[in-house]
Amino acid sequence: MPGFEVLQDVFWDGSVDRGVQPPLTDQLVHQAEHTLGVSLPASLVALLRLQNGGQVTDGLCAFPTSAPTSWASDHVPFEHLMGIGHRPGTLSLLDSAYLVGEWGLPAPLVLLSGSGPCWIALDYRTGPTPTVGWFDADFRSELPLAADFQEFVEGLTDPEAYA
Repeated sequence: MPGFEVLQDVFWDGSVDRGVQPPLTDQLVHQAEHTLGVSLPASLVALLRLQNGGQVTDGLCAFPTSAPTSWASDHVPFEHLMGIGHRPGTLSLLDSAYLVGEWGLPAPLVLLSGSGPCWIALDYRTGPTPTVGWFDADFRSELPLAADFQEFVEGLTDPEAYA
């Protein structure tokens, strides 16, 4: 599997602007960390500096699971990554607290992708270095996916592999 440095160069589907926030600034990163009460992983910030949210390239928009979920028996979708910003009509990492409350998810989570009831999130319940997990609000279930965000990105696969 390619390492993070290689994947970040092919991570984004630049042909789609849905979900893209204005370019990321240091001020927005600090605002997000202050608002969310966490330090964001450097690997996440690096991706968002290339493109501040949006569609993930087709070949990297699934993550294999060790157990079945409500989505599939062997993987979960990861078609987009929320950015940081205030673009009208676009979800942002800054919306995490509201969405966690609305969907009755455990806290503290920073939602990365999803649209309810299912989410992929950074899970800060174990400490300042978050794991990545799948959270299904309808079934009140969760499944750990990766030990950290970089490992999560390095584990992304092509959804065609599961067809």
